[in-house]
Amino acid sequence: MPASTPATLLIQTAFIGDVILATALVEHLHRTAPDTPIDVLVRRGNEGLLAGYPHVRQVLVWDKKHQKYPNLLRLLQQIRRARYARVVTMQRFASTGFLTAFSGAPERVGFAENPFSRLFTRGVPHVIGDGTHEVQRNLGLLTDASPSATTPKLRPALYPTPADEAAAAPYAAVGDYLCLAPTSVWFTKQYPQEKWLELLAALPAHLPVYLLGGPPDVAACEQLAQAAERPGLVNLAGKLSLLASAALMRGAVLNYVNDSAPMHLGSAVDAPVCAIFCSTVPAFGFGPLSSFARVVEHLGPLACRPCGLHGHARCPLGHFRCAREIETEQLLLVLAEAREWRQRQLAG
Repeated sequence: MPASTPATLLIQTAFIGDVILATALVEHLHRTAPDTPIDVLVRRGNEGLLAGYPHVRQVLVWDKKHQKYPNLLRLLQQIRRARYARVVTMQRFASTGFLTAFSGAPERVGFAENPFSRLFTRGVPHVIGDGTHEVQRNLGLLTDASPSATTPKLRPALYPTPADEAAAAPYAAVGDYLCLAPTSVWFTKQYPQEKWLELLAALPAHLPVYLLGGPPDVAACEQLAQAAERPGLVNLAGKLSLLASAALMRGAVLNYVNDSAPMHLGSAVDAPVCAIFCSTVPAFGFGPLSSFARVVEHLGPLACRPCGLHGHARCPLGHFRCAREIETEQLLLVLAEAREWRQRQLAG
């Protein structure tokens, strides 16, 4: 591909799940404009998600933890030198709006709520709560069509490398198995340990269960594993990369996850998912997108739910009923449905 071909830069420097959802735009651009090079800007630590990504030419990295603003200015210089035809930010924060507004690109697009949107060539309203998925909201940055809850959903995509597949392979070789990602950055988005223990005790004894998480989740997963005392329960937190975890999730009978990054990992490799929503709700637009995706939540009514978009460090009212009153039977019913679905897939 000629080096002079005008390229598009997509900016998403938020958390892991946000970057995963942003890959749906990469897939859309690759399908609709396959000759256009695509670069992606992420925060340091998330670049591994795009390792070997076939439709991404270059991954730019912003180190936010060390010399955050000097690094931002260096990035701006790098972006201006690249002479992008289009720069798109999927965030509503000033820093990425600044990069977009002063990128020098003829087309500068972002959400209207961004403080720098007045310097964009197009600003798109970002509406939360109407059931529209974040993937569709992001797609509105690339098309003139207004996204809605009824618009066919795109799916994000990740591409585990051969090394990732090899790392997951020994654990997948056992036959049928389950994965469980028990943690979240936010306390009120995390199903409580005592509830996970109830589920682990009730799951079929012959099914191996793998605990998934990153390095920050190792201690919590180890504590859960020790408390469960379940044969066949293996703590893989911190032992597999994100892409290797995704590869393992893809082959599971079912993956139990919170409203957090592992849910989006599942969507990106079309893994069967049971997503537990505690303080948040799917109507915010961040639900699972896998072919088999089920949401389990408080059966309600519960007047205090939802109590926020991103969750809290503790339940604002102290009772955390939105999580504690979700019944184990609700989760077991999803497993039964997932096993039937899997049998139909294998037979058909």
